[in-house]
Amino acid sequence: MASRREFINKGSLSLLGLAAVPTLLSQCTAPDESMAADIFSFPRVSPESEGVDSQALINFINTANKSGLEWHSFKILRRGKVLAEGHWEPFKEEYKHTLYSLSKAFTSTAIGLAEKEGLISVEDPVISFFPNELPEVVDDQLKFMKIKHLLTMNSGHDSSTMESMRTNSPEKTWVQSFLSKPLVHEPGTHFFYNTGATYMLGAIIHAKTGQNLEAFLKPRFFDKLGITGYDWEKSPEGLNTAGYGLRVKTEDISKLGQFYLQNGTWLGDEILSEEWVTEASTKHTESQAGNGDWSQGYGYQFWRCKPEPGFYRGDGAFGQYCIIIPQYEMTIAVTSESFNMGKSMEIIWDNVLPGVKEEALPANKNAASELKEICQNLSIDPPIWHSTSPSATLHTKKIFKAEKNDYGIESLAFDLMKPHAISSREFDLSKDEGEVVFHTLDGENKLVFGMEHWVTNDVYTVNNFPLAKRIHVPSLISASATWVDDDTLQITRKFVEAVHGDTLVCAFKGNQVTISFNNSLSENSKNASDTRPPMVAIA
Repeated sequence: MASRREFINKGSLSLLGLAAVPTLLSQCTAPDESMAADIFSFPRVSPESEGVDSQALINFINTANKSGLEWHSFKILRRGKVLAEGHWEPFKEEYKHTLYSLSKAFTSTAIGLAEKEGLISVEDPVISFFPNELPEVVDDQLKFMKIKHLLTMNSGHDSSTMESMRTNSPEKTWVQSFLSKPLVHEPGTHFFYNTGATYMLGAIIHAKTGQNLEAFLKPRFFDKLGITGYDWEKSPEGLNTAGYGLRVKTEDISKLGQFYLQNGTWLGDEILSEEWVTEASTKHTESQAGNGDWSQGYGYQFWRCKPEPGFYRGDGAFGQYCIIIPQYEMTIAVTSESFNMGKSMEIIWDNVLPGVKEEALPANKNAASELKEICQNLSIDPPIWHSTSPSATLHTKKIFKAEKNDYGIESLAFDLMKPHAISSREFDLSKDEGEVVFHTLDGENKLVFGMEHWVTNDVYTVNNFPLAKRIHVPSLISASATWVDDDTLQITRKFVEAVHGDTLVCAFKGNQVTISFNNSLSENSKNASDTRPPMVAIA
């Protein structure tokens, strides 16, 4: 049986993208974003007014900060009201964030909406939607596979389908690859966490309606909940990847959770049937015995949770969570780059849940004030060695001509003596900045960084030092630099609308600079060293 933890560890590189596959993104907004924001903003209240101890939430944040894990945001709601929320600098509330497999919960919602409209039934055979994409021989097991088997990860496979779907493209469509992969088990009898099955759910929506998931969900779900500014990766055939690749804001994750907590209603309108919510959140299959919160059973693209019966969640690799707690009328949204997702959840269970009471608590102004201050000052600590170097002036404004490299860079130049710009006319002389400008055949690419503090660049860009087998979606980049020694400048980059980070180590020696790389996955993995070759440039 596939372990969810094993899936994340072994599949993280492929989860990050499809190097050989063109992946498209489209930006979607509601017709009137300002109106949507007015209608769909959650009220903010004190925790005690909703029966939650502020100290418990303080304990959660303090434990998170000491955990050695990287947290990007959280939002805790009770009865539709925000009790506490925060984003760790340089991540911000207005930024969307990669969801990884938390995207599956949105795909499940689309299937529920299609069933409510009478377009499909979970009992429908999968092959009935794809008469022109079937293998030459359709065996009895494939004939028996139904939509519900895709939803519950009981398709009958015992190995990943996504790998062959990518490898076989473009000779076969992703649907053809999925349907041609032999089934080892009878559908419905064997749990195997399989993102290809989720892709097929999106493909079924497309087969019935001619619409991608995002187009199908937009008027039925996204617009109604005021979810705007999202995007979703696509397969070579132009279908949304379904099982991953969606980016939304943390507030939007909370909206998904509150929507399910309210049994599919929003502002008094039944959008999804209560029966579907019950089915989606019910344990339909055993999942991964002995694997903590992944061993509690699986519903329709939702996991059951460990603390007590009734909790369930959508989750994505590296700690993207939408946690729904019906007993407490609570939802918890989290984004992060966690390399121990089980520990992340334990921190939530052990600190937040003990502070939840049935009735309102007496006001605790001191604790509420402390909680508010902590939430407003969350930050990921940038690496700190030395903020200056005597060699900085030697390398500033030099033009370094790059030797032949894999990145299309012809030359680069550093400015290591810049004051921190507050605006176009104001500067904070207590904070230094730097920049490096990379020149390519396509123009220049400038990266501004703070010296031991985060500076977010204002241009959406992809990683100009891409990793093999990984799609790099456009993102704002925040960067901080520090001098490891007099001749070595380390620049840490955070892709603040994705998940991961990247480090450039610039080693100066005379008139030469050598740039080597270490992405955050490699930094935190024992088995995946960064394979990008260093780049050498000479002034």
